[in-house]
Amino acid sequence: MTIQEKLKKLRDLMREKNISAYLINGSDPHMSEYTPARWATRAFISGFTGSAGTVVITTDKASLWTDSRYFLQAEDELKGTEFHLMKIRTEGYPTVEEWIESELKPGDALGVDGDTLSVASMKVLHKKLKSKFIYINNELDLLSPIWPDRPDFPNSVAEELPEDKAGLSRQKKIQKIQSELKKAGADLQIISALDDLCWTFNLRGTDVEFNPYIMAHAIITTNEASLFCYSQKLPMTLQAKLKQEGIKLYSYDELKTQLRALTTEKVIYIDPARTSTNIYKSIPILCVKKKGISIPCTLKAIKNPGELSNIKKAMQKDGIAMVKFLYWIDHSIGKEHLTEYSLVEKLNEFRKEQTGYRGFSFYPITGYAQHGAIVHIKTTPQNALPLQPEGVVVVDSGGQYLEGTTDLTRTLILGPLSSEMKRDYTLVLKGMIALSRAHFPTQTRGYHLDILARQYLWQAGLNYGHGTGHGIGYFLAVHEGPMSIRPEFNDVCIEDGMVISNEPGVYHEGKYGIRIENVIHCISDKKTEFGTFLRFETLSLCPIDTRGIDQTLLSTEEKQWLNQYHELVYTTLAPAIDEQHRHFLANMTKEI
Repeated sequence: MTIQEKLKKLRDLMREKNISAYLINGSDPHMSEYTPARWATRAFISGFTGSAGTVVITTDKASLWTDSRYFLQAEDELKGTEFHLMKIRTEGYPTVEEWIESELKPGDALGVDGDTLSVASMKVLHKKLKSKFIYINNELDLLSPIWPDRPDFPNSVAEELPEDKAGLSRQKKIQKIQSELKKAGADLQIISALDDLCWTFNLRGTDVEFNPYIMAHAIITTNEASLFCYSQKLPMTLQAKLKQEGIKLYSYDELKTQLRALTTEKVIYIDPARTSTNIYKSIPILCVKKKGISIPCTLKAIKNPGELSNIKKAMQKDGIAMVKFLYWIDHSIGKEHLTEYSLVEKLNEFRKEQTGYRGFSFYPITGYAQHGAIVHIKTTPQNALPLQPEGVVVVDSGGQYLEGTTDLTRTLILGPLSSEMKRDYTLVLKGMIALSRAHFPTQTRGYHLDILARQYLWQAGLNYGHGTGHGIGYFLAVHEGPMSIRPEFNDVCIEDGMVISNEPGVYHEGKYGIRIENVIHCISDKKTEFGTFLRFETLSLCPIDTRGIDQTLLSTEEKQWLNQYHELVYTTLAPAIDEQHRHFLANMTKEI
């Protein structure tokens, strides 16, 4: 079925339901960024495969909103369809809500599947549209009727993450959540976000590609915990263990029923960004809804000592795989036929050699030449460019290990570079080093730090459209909150124990892109008469290609940081690799 045929079927159904516009945000009942195939709704209706975006379809128009990471990809994937690309946070483009308001007239109805729309998103929609008397029908799944081969609910079986890997037992994590509930004056929290749920219950699965999730909901009260999951997804031994620990087990579908059955006034803690509209509407009106950031989301952002110890082991494993990968490229470029997709295959091959490896943490981004400017390009055998012994290739990838999640970007030098490329490479590196070397007081937010990574690019009239840093999960999602380092306001402070990416870049459409990324860990620095200060420790262990550097642009302190980082990489990885790779690593990490 073509995109146009799908749109026709959807519009026929819209007319039947008296709907003037239909909104599809491409999420699932857990507000996930990456979804099981059953909820790949945005890709189904539009053909756009990026991980972020919103679709709105009227009787005669179709638009898709996405952010700067996907502008080039979206233009390519929407080509030949009637979909119009709307660029988020770009001058001249309306927001989703503004566009709907301008397209619909008073009395019209907007349809949406409230199982996949967050409370926060619904509030924004309602606030914008109520003055124009546009009705929102949140009970409409209009895609299932026109999607005859829609994938089934994912059926992976859960596994328990051992306490020596998780760092804390299930019981202790639940007790922490219960303690925070009492502090908040709440009786219970609904947990729907899959990273929160899997962290809380020390469960993992394969329901979502790249994210080791099992699909379930939970309710944690001040004195008990309930898990809502299809029974076939829990092995009998695990079910018995959960019950022995006092955890009540219900079917996945019973959450709303349990909520509707609340007969006494309860204070229910809700994260509006991580709870669906339909779950929220299942809560009886007599209950008080207390809104805030999900408690497990906040707790798991501060890695416990066991997690941190294991993450460092995962970084070492990933570093070994990356050294072998870099060696392979260095000895193959110009001698063998390599493509961007060859890099994807080799990355997986070398990571598979490491114990505890469970697959990519996201689909690898390998962008050579003009593809390097497509921030989140998905390389396939069909669209992969051949690599030549010149220019640069961006390689952004990560692994899921039982000991943690990794995320690393290196821009690799394949041959001669222009002076512009070397300048850009060095400015990006300077920004990455500046954030790595930051010292800052407690109560500092990520948007306070973001300029450190951009300052040298700004001085040259350059910039990048994506954030500088995101939280990283523990054998969970590669993108986690609640903290971030980006220009937009985020009131969450950067705290001791948080693990965050550090990834400035620059992209020249049609020419090339450059990005360098390490994972950093916030740690205590010092106490002075002016307060308590924090700093970052770099966790990633992989050489940075010094052949792209214009050394005249680096300060003495920046060279010193780079040399010290490379010394750490060499001393940590060298004992674990053979002589030929050790010799290669020594050359890659030699002082500048």
